[in-house]
This record gives sequence, structure tokens and C-alpha cells, in this order.
Amino acid sequence: MTALQVIWWLLVGVLLTVFVVLDGFDLGVGFWQLFTRNEREKQALVRSVGPLWDGNEVWLLTGAGALFAAFPPVYATVFSGLYLAMMLLLFALILRAVSLEFRNKLESAAWKGVWDKGFSVGSLLAALLLGIALGNILRGLPLDASGNYTGGFLDLLNGYALLVGALGLAMLLTHGALYIALRTEGDLHHRALGWARRSWVGTLGLALAAAVSTWIFEPQLLRNHHELWLLWCLPLLALLLLALIGWQVDRKRVGWAFATSSATLAAHLATAGASLFPNLVPALDPSGPSLTLANSSSSPTTLLSMLGLALLGMPLVIGYTLWTYRTFSGKISTSGPPPPGPSY
Repeated sequence: MTALQVIWWLLVGVLLTVFVVLDGFDLGVGFWQLFTRNEREKQALVRSVGPLWDGNEVWLLTGAGALFAAFPPVYATVFSGLYLAMMLLLFALILRAVSLEFRNKLESAAWKGVWDKGFSVGSLLAALLLGIALGNILRGLPLDASGNYTGGFLDLLNGYALLVGALGLAMLLTHGALYIALRTEGDLHHRALGWARRSWVGTLGLALAAAVSTWIFEPQLLRNHHELWLLWCLPLLALLLLALIGWQVDRKRVGWAFATSSATLAAHLATAGASLFPNLVPALDPSGPSLTLANSSSSPTTLLSMLGLALLGMPLVIGYTLWTYRTFSGKISTSGPPPPGPSY
């Protein structure tokens, strides 16, 4: 294992973490749209994420591209071996995008209702599938001697992966509710705080259940923590931040609660990465051939040249993201009649 391999492991992890933090809130917003009361509220939620969702998903593309460049066997196993699951995720993301773009093309309540449901279903499915995918990676996949996935789709729906999927979904629902409270005023703002509180309670319960399940059923994920006790700071920080969200919601410190929710997602993903290291895709059989940093990376020349390109391209993506969020920041009104025409 070389320094370049570790740098790329960190880079892929950072890119995917930024994707989860940024796209996570608009996945949550999509679900909560089901609980809006009128067209003005629905358009407020669409306007809050409309200029942002496509830029947020760029981070998934950059993360997948970095994975392909640095660790091609991992990319091949995850994206071809889990083909059906990946297609479902792609379908969910496409459904969200189409629903956002099409809902205001016609001034028809029935037309808008169809696309509103599509936005919510796509958001819910994408959030759940991302969590299930992480749960399966943590648990390990059935791999043959060449590192190819040998299981089926139903093998992915195991108890541990479903628990992690439910936890991920609950975290993104909390994240989305806090974003709604941050961007809106009046009745919708107060109801969003209530949504955040209820989903936070579910998140806390699922996080404790996942921690106990990991301790009992997946003890291999704690190996690195036993060898380097400093790593216990990561799960403890994740639980502390999660608890802090509830305290901040009770005191209506919405901005801080949203920032803490973002940090909580990052801390949970950092905990997962520390548990897996140096594995990228562990084998379900402990004696099997896991895909690791050492046996799955590109050549040093490729890693070095691609790192140079990444360092050139990353400032552009970061700059675009910052400009977009700055341009479309601020509160969105939900009083009065809905604005005519496109919602963003």
C-alpha cells in the first residue's frame, strides 16, 4: 500500500461524502413534499432545490469517475455485479430529475400531482438504495477468486443492509426537514421543525440499533478500532453530533442544526471508511479475496497523472457549487398565491 493509494482512497471518500451531504437534503425534501398542504408550499420546496439538485449530483459523477480512475476492479464489481440495484438507483435519480423539470410545464393539478409523486418516490427510493448499498459494502459481498460478485439481487436485501438503509433514509429525512426549515418561513417552517424532530427520534433509535448489530453480528468492522483506539473517536463523535441535532431543534437553532446534520453524515461515513480500511469491497467470506487498496488500484503513473487532473478540476466544481448556493440562498415565501410559470 502506497501513499498515492491512500490519497486516492481519501479523495474518493471525500467526493462521495460531499455528494451525500449536498444531495442528501434534496432527497429528504422530495419525501417531505408529500406532506405539503397547497400548491404554494409545493412550489416553495421545488424552488428550494430546483437550482441545486443537478449540481449536487455532479459530486456523485466525480466520485464514480475517481473510483473508475483509481480503483477499476472496485468500479467493475460494484457497477456491473450489482447491476440491477444500480439500475434501480439510476431510475430513481432520473425520475426525480424528470419530475422536477416537468411538473410546471402544464397548469394542471392532475399533471402536477403525478410529477409530485414521482419526485417523492424517486427521492425515497434513491435514499433507501444508497443506504442499502453502504450496508452491503460494510457487511461484505460474495466474491469469487477474481473479485466478481457471485450473489443475486435478493442477497442484497439482508437484515444488516436493510437496517443501515433505514438508518440512512432516516438521516436524510432529518437533513431534508432541517433544510426546509432553513429555507422557509411561517407555518411550513414550523411544521418542518416538527418533521425534523420526529425523524431525528427515529434516526437516533436506528443508529443505536445499527451500533448494537455491528457489535454482535459484524465484529470484523471493529477490528481497526481495537488495533488503534483513537479510531473510537469517530463513532463517538457521530453519536454525539446526532444527539446534538435534537438539542438544537428544540431550541430552534435551525442553521446550527442543519450544519450539525451535515457533520453527522460526514462523521458516519468517516466511521464506515475507517471500519473498512484497507478494504474497499470486503469479501463476505473472511477468508475470501477482498478488494483492497493494494490489489485494486491503477498503476502509480495513472494515479499520479489523474491526481494532477483532479487538482485542476476540483476548484472548478467547488467554485460552481459555492456560486450556486450563494446565488440561490435566502428564504422562500409560502404566503399568497403561487407564482405563475416555472417554479425556478
